[in-house]
Amino acid sequence: MGKFVIKEAKTGFKFDLKAGNGETIATSEIYSTLAACKNGIESVRVCSAGDVEDQTVEGFETVKHPKFEMYTDKAGEFRFRLKARNGEIIAVSEGYKAKAGCLNGIESVKKNAPEAEVKTAE
Repeated sequence: MGKFVIKEAKTGFKFDLKAGNGETIATSEIYSTLAACKNGIESVRVCSAGDVEDQTVEGFETVKHPKFEMYTDKAGEFRFRLKARNGEIIAVSEGYKAKAGCLNGIESVKKNAPEAEVKTAE
């Protein structure tokens, strides 16, 4: 089972969504307060049911928010970002060499986020 791990950063708080095997699936921005960070986690829970907008194909179909946007970065790796209903980015992935890996990451967020427990990093 997955878990959200909240960490204190220099300028606030952030969270990582980790899969059952401990791998980080998605990471948040830095929030100024712990309460805002926890609200971000709730947004990920709710929005993880969103559809996937595959921006790696020409003429891709635009999907309504909330959604996962899959794209390629400057290094040619596949990444995704989860956007809330208001269009704000609430979680981002690492880079994946293969598109299939990125799609697996999205599926992992969909599977883990709704039931993931919340922990604070030691």
